Amino acid sequence: MRVFVAGATGVLGTAAVRRLVAGGHEVTGIARSPEKRRVLRSLGADAADAGIFDTAAVRKAVEGHDVVCNLATRIPIGTAMMRGSSWRENDHVRADGSAILAKVAAECGVLRLVQEAVAFVYADAGEDWITEQSPLALVQATRSSVTATENAMSFADQYRFAVVLRFGAFYGDDANTRWQLDRVRKGKPVLLGDPDGFVSAITVEDAAGAVVAALAAPTGIYNVAGEPVRRAEWARALATAAGTDGSARYVSGLACKFLGAGAEVAARSLRVSSDAFHAATGWRARTDLAEGFAPAVKVMR
Repeated sequence: MRVFVAGATGVLGTAAVRRLVAGGHEVTGIARSPEKRRVLRSLGADAADAGIFDTAAVRKAVEGHDVVCNLATRIPIGTAMMRGSSWRENDHVRADGSAILAKVAAECGVLRLVQEAVAFVYADAGEDWITEQSPLALVQATRSSVTATENAMSFADQYRFAVVLRFGAFYGDDANTRWQLDRVRKGKPVLLGDPDGFVSAITVEDAAGAVVAALAAPTGIYNVAGEPVRRAEWARALATAAGTDGSARYVSGLACKFLGAGAEVAARSLRVSSDAFHAATGWRARTDLAEGFAPAVKVMR
């Protein structure tokens, strides 16, 4: 298939492009600079110089493709994630960019749209499993993910497929993972929430595999994450990856009160089930915690 990827030079996008090309697909990705265009071409993909908000340029780039994968985001790094103002650019990309891509894809005769989304939209569920029918609890940083979901689902009809992937927290060779490991090495607090609560994370490589699997999924919204672990286990894995003893430190309850809505989201217990996506495609996360942190550890040496 001919696959167009928005966000092709991001962390997830690069991994997904590599997987798509390896799977025999003809891939075109958005790349706005000569350096990024070289990266895409080195992966075996074509590059399109089209800003995601430039409808005419996007239409020209998408024409002739069978699938559009929208993986474009602008995720804040580190403590900036706690500030609502830090999410404005990401909100613009997710909400407005997804609307343009869904509209253009329909006009260009694209048959399938794959949209990135996040599992952080779900309410704290404690010990309970979270499915696609579980209640949502939205804050500013997550509302645009729901908007992008709605835009993608509006693309679907009896001839066209829309697949939304609600990913767990990414980890691997990405900026936020490296930021966390650096703080753990310095003995600074990095975790929020109850140690008995659940974390549902996913490596970048496993997420890229899910993007490829989505090319054969029925229309729908799907949770996509690795096996949930207790936050205490996650804390120990962070410490091990950082090369320190014990566990990563937690932000105090008093400090959390000053961090805003972002802290409440990060502290939620999210025991996310990916069973629906597995049933639809056969996909499962394959990476354990030690393997998942290894790429970031290698870069930081």
